[in-house]
Amino acid sequence: MRRYLAAAGAVIVLGGAVAGCGSSGNGNGGTSPAAAAPCSKAGIQKLLHTKGQLTVATDDPAYSPWFINNTPSNGKGYESAVAYAIAAKLGFSKSQVTWVHEPFSSSYAPGPKAFDFDINEVSVTSARAQAVTFSNSYYPVQQAIVARKGTPIVTKHSPAQLKTYQYGDQVGTTGLAFITGHIQPSKTPKVFNTLAEASAALEAGRIDALVTDTPTAQYMAGSQLKHPPGVLVAQFPSVGEHFGLVFAKGNKLVTCVNKAIASLQADGKLTALQKQYLGIYLHFPTIKP
Repeated sequence: MRRYLAAAGAVIVLGGAVAGCGSSGNGNGGTSPAAAAPCSKAGIQKLLHTKGQLTVATDDPAYSPWFINNTPSNGKGYESAVAYAIAAKLGFSKSQVTWVHEPFSSSYAPGPKAFDFDINEVSVTSARAQAVTFSNSYYPVQQAIVARKGTPIVTKHSPAQLKTYQYGDQVGTTGLAFITGHIQPSKTPKVFNTLAEASAALEAGRIDALVTDTPTAQYMAGSQLKHPPGVLVAQFPSVGEHFGLVFAKGNKLVTCVNKAIASLQADGKLTALQKQYLGIYLHFPTIKP
């Protein structure tokens, strides 16, 4: 939903952080009794926003299929389930996870954070990584076109034809960046403060299409756009974009979270959650921009 192309250099740095988890300790820079298990629940207490609990942030509303019924704490939806799976790897029970609201655009802004990590379909970018620290990928992303059923773009979407339409999207998103950087339409895209505003403009016919990540695009087409109905036209090839958890800049907790993500990848949990919550959204034709 909101995303930008991941910088390879940033991924390499974060990947190296996982290997360093065993030596980063609890952040005091020296050898301590906790050094043998720095990523245990006891070992990370000094890194937490609130001692004894894991504070996780996301936006409001929290959209399906990432969250279900706009209730992050229910453990349902891909991102809610991933957050609780990570918490479990770190030794936290479900009751020890606290959810807080953080607007999407402020999650990756400079400054202190009122959370341990934010999970909100935030794509890793080199620009954003100047202000915050990202985890390794917990989901690879493809962008897709959403339009109104029966409009020309549904059937006429060759690379040349794609350039002729009026697009719109949420400010600061990778959907908007994909439109300007890859589709390169002849008409300047209209920019909206929220995805809901962009969706309303599409439904009203003020724009021909918008671009967002494929699961969100299918949810919008199938559940949000009603008069007229929406349709997911097609998705675009991957450009290496991926979602990362957002941490305050330099927060050493990321090393332990990266270790948890690696474990969830190795034991098949991430794949299982993707199939459970996202699998039905991902079987769409791929076209070139």
